[in-house]
Amino acid sequence: MIALLQRVNHAGVTVSGNEIARIDRGLLVFIAFERGDTLEKSRKMFDRIMRYRVFGDENGRMNLSVRDTGGRVLLVSQFTLAAETSRGNRPGFDPAMPPEEAREFYEDLVSYARSTEPDTAFGEFGADMKVALENDGPVTFLLRL
Repeated sequence: MIALLQRVNHAGVTVSGNEIARIDRGLLVFIAFERGDTLEKSRKMFDRIMRYRVFGDENGRMNLSVRDTGGRVLLVSQFTLAAETSRGNRPGFDPAMPPEEAREFYEDLVSYARSTEPDTAFGEFGADMKVALENDGPVTFLLRL
């Protein structure tokens, strides 16, 4: 499982010209499921994201999580993060979880996130999404489980 976290001042997702999600200060998280991932691993990743300290404290040190700051999370599925890119000029997607299985994992993650962090916002699995953001820093981290 791969999560790409971007600390943002604001971010939003548009599908077919309609904005479906928007957050102010918080984390935009692109998430990819890989073959062999488990639902337990998926939930563990979300918990880690909520605790990951990427926001500055009173001394400017990254000691605060999105939860500590009262920020929000925008979670967007992005299977291309799981691409094999070590050779050639075209990505391969064998490491990525098959789409129907990944959809189930994403829907489970959405349910889990809603139950633990009701203010979480979401993209739409499998949709052609337009993602707009203002990266704060920029601060970007790649997490793997």
